[in-house]
Amino acid sequence: MDYSDVRCKCGRMTRRPLLLATAIVVGATIGVAIAIVAGKRSAAPPPPAAADRPWTVLARAAPDFRLRDQDGQAVSARALRGRPAVITFLDPVCRNLCPIEARVLASVGRRLGARAPRFVAVSVNPAADTPANFRADAREWHLPATWRWATGSRAELAPVWRDYEVAVQAQTRRVAGTTVHEVAHTEEAYLVDAHGIERALFVFPFRAADVERALAELGR
Repeated sequence: MDYSDVRCKCGRMTRRPLLLATAIVVGATIGVAIAIVAGKRSAAPPPPAAADRPWTVLARAAPDFRLRDQDGQAVSARALRGRPAVITFLDPVCRNLCPIEARVLASVGRRLGARAPRFVAVSVNPAADTPANFRADAREWHLPATWRWATGSRAELAPVWRDYEVAVQAQTRRVAGTTVHEVAHTEEAYLVDAHGIERALFVFPFRAADVERALAELGR
């Protein structure tokens, strides 16, 4: 995989009424703040995660989207109904948090086997959505064969980022005579139940055991 001109900065997100901010950028020497105006989904902030439950409890319909996966097949939130799913937002050429989060989720799939949720990663870097990068990710991040990327143009992806309250900022600059494309984004994953309802929000870092526990609670 060629990382020479694409870099990823993955940050944690602070949720506030009508304002989402990326507060910390991991793996960089400076912070990158991103503020975006949220839609009506942010009219009331969700309750904070409890100390013994490291995720935010939700109960709202997952916004639908219609994109294409890495094989050119249609992928949508509505089509995921029927079994639990994890919808996350990753950069296929990230070298910071994205590979770690992907490996955590992949381990959930391996440990749960047939009981595992479906995994969909919405790309935050459409410029890097190439078959070669997806193949390298599958190999290096140990992704299951059922892992799907949701891809499209920036114009197609931006409404999905907004609907799921994910801040994404791309910038291009010159470093030692080389054009570098950087993508900063919030690192989070939603657990969606079989009826298409968001039940939990995980802001990285989180553990496979946390996701498995939240999945177990869906069956109660």
